[in-house]
Amino acid sequence: MTSAWTALTGLCRRGAAGLVVLLLASTLSGCLYGGQVKSQQAPAPGEYIVIVQNAVDQFKQRTGVLPIKTKDSSTPLYEKYPIDFKKLSEYHLLSTIPPNAFENGGSSIYVLVDAETKPTVKLMDLVSYQEVGELQKKVFDYMGQNGSKPPAGHSLDSGYTTIDYTLLNRKELQVRSPFSGQMLPVVMNQGGRVYIDYSLDLVKTLAKQGADAAKGVEDLRELLVKDSPYVPALSQPYKLVNGEPRIMP
Repeated sequence: MTSAWTALTGLCRRGAAGLVVLLLASTLSGCLYGGQVKSQQAPAPGEYIVIVQNAVDQFKQRTGVLPIKTKDSSTPLYEKYPIDFKKLSEYHLLSTIPPNAFENGGSSIYVLVDAETKPTVKLMDLVSYQEVGELQKKVFDYMGQNGSKPPAGHSLDSGYTTIDYTLLNRKELQVRSPFSGQMLPVVMNQGGRVYIDYSLDLVKTLAKQGADAAKGVEDLRELLVKDSPYVPALSQPYKLVNGEPRIMP
């Protein structure tokens, strides 16, 4: 049996919500006959999210707190509330960690958004997170050897710059967006911090949803998160300026 099957059946044995039971039936295509598994097709990432969301909700109901790892208050918004699968396991709410989770060798980090109002399970793409992390180390190494001067290239809006990759002796980094699949550039602030620039994704989202979608939205990243299982890793807030998304300091 796959670990996905173990997680699903483990939840069903413990009386998980009816939605999860229906999910199990549809995912495994009828699945059981005489105790045998007919299909072991792994659930899609969004289906794992449903399972983990159910476990998080039950944990909150039982304990009054969220099953998250403690992070510093300065941690960026979408990285601030990573789910602690150990806590869910200790309360027997998950029999197996989802196979796409970092803790189980997968390429996603499970996090919560809207933790204080309506805790919602989302995914953070580990591949792009690690790629930017490796570049960040290169930048800090360069700054350490050059009097804290960052390897800045061309100036951009809001005090950001491109990165002069020739100074780092490496190729330009672009990361694949979990929202659109397109390649995104990275930018750097004056202190040498590197971020993924989601402007291209936001332009596409606004074109699809219409300009009215941005009305009353303080941070345009909310539009990306709303209709996707993912969060924008290593990002800064965005606002609409003259009809275009602009990254904020």
